[in-house]
Amino acid sequence: MTGVLDDDSATGVDPSATLEPDVPRVASRTARWAAAGMATAAALVYVAFSWSQWRRWESPSWDLSIFAQLARRYAHLEAPIVTVKGADFNLLGDHFHPLLATLGIPYAIFPSAFTLLVVQALLFAVSVYVITRHAIRVVGLGIGLALGAAYSVSFGLVGAVAVQFHEIAFAVPLLAFSLVALTRERWVACAAWAAPLVLVKEDLGLTVVAIGLVLAWRSRERIGLWLAAWGAVWLVLTTKVLIPAMSKGGQWDYAGKIDLRHLVTHPWDAAIWFVDDGRKVITVLLLVAITGVIGLRSPLMLVAIPTLLWRMWSSNYGYWGHTWHYSAVLMPIAFVAMLDGIQLAGASPRAWLRRAAVMAPAVAVTVAVMLVPQLDIHRLGDPEFWRLSDRDAEARQVLALIPDDAVVESDIGLMSHVVDRTDVYYMGNEGNPAPDFVLLDTIAGGSGTGPGEAATWAEARHPGTTYELEYDEAGYELAVRTGG
Repeated sequence: MTGVLDDDSATGVDPSATLEPDVPRVASRTARWAAAGMATAAALVYVAFSWSQWRRWESPSWDLSIFAQLARRYAHLEAPIVTVKGADFNLLGDHFHPLLATLGIPYAIFPSAFTLLVVQALLFAVSVYVITRHAIRVVGLGIGLALGAAYSVSFGLVGAVAVQFHEIAFAVPLLAFSLVALTRERWVACAAWAAPLVLVKEDLGLTVVAIGLVLAWRSRERIGLWLAAWGAVWLVLTTKVLIPAMSKGGQWDYAGKIDLRHLVTHPWDAAIWFVDDGRKVITVLLLVAITGVIGLRSPLMLVAIPTLLWRMWSSNYGYWGHTWHYSAVLMPIAFVAMLDGIQLAGASPRAWLRRAAVMAPAVAVTVAVMLVPQLDIHRLGDPEFWRLSDRDAEARQVLALIPDDAVVESDIGLMSHVVDRTDVYYMGNEGNPAPDFVLLDTIAGGSGTGPGEAATWAEARHPGTTYELEYDEAGYELAVRTGG
């Protein structure tokens, strides 16, 4: 069965006009079901990984606890005061992400930090649907599904799943919708999907500027310039006004991560800082490779530049590599740029470009698959990953000793498992109040304390108080406040 891929009667555009002569058209219903199947499979994989990680008490960082506490506040219609970051710390004074207020809805129904992991999995799966369906539209059913699978296991997405929830989960589907709309010449839809990115994180204002400029160049209409202006205004407003107004220090703390003064006075260093570390070079090369290289032919790759610049110019080496969640927003850009590049090259009179367009999907799939063994997602094939932790019983026992609504000071070990029912403070922050309990994981929590030191540490941390070690098994320690 053949037919149009979508209802384009309102636009007057024949979608088959963008297809190469040797690419068979796929019926809209078939494309939808195939893409939905791929998205469902991706969601199941993401949730399965997150669930096993959760039940094994694994916490890569404190970030899940931060966002769970934020969701808890929003669920109770409160300001996003996140004590994990510090006493009276308003998280909107750290990063500007008001769109995360929507997390309050699912969290109110299922009040668990794990809920956020499911939300992130579903948001990523939505982007898988969008990318897969567009791939089928451009290169046909079989290759389109292969590209959808490659996208679903791309290093940016599975890296983000492995390090648990971050706000960029909302940006990934918005970028997918926006950029696909741009390639299909749906200018208003492109702008409409891109505009909310400024409410996900302040640096995405620059990404919106880039989308607006590419939209203006390709459409020759003012809507692109309006979108670019929207992104620029919000970038300035959030970093210069809104975040400083809600920040304890009265400033945007991340401004100091990039030495802009040095870049202005020594502009030749800009290129050097982009490649002065092997991790930076690998990240850029992998991004190019996963587009099948042909993505460089598309102006959509320009949308990736703002994210790459702030990461590579930052003094924080954690931003430079291709793991963690920092590359998640680059994945929809890379794959839509690749598909756009295939269409542009396929229409080129140059034979070598047409051959490159044919080879690009194979290159992208190969790169994505080859990277999987290097990423945490490969643990899904390890039987050990599906077994409970050797310390499972002890983790449950120590958590059962902490009553609801207690004040807890903790390392990252079990923090995300107690944050939903207590007021949690991170042990590494100054100015925390004396807690009712100190909860430490001396093996995997990053506390830096030795065995049996929870009470001693708490008393030294909070002079004038006394604590007693109530639990000490398998590396888990709980000290309870007894005086002061």
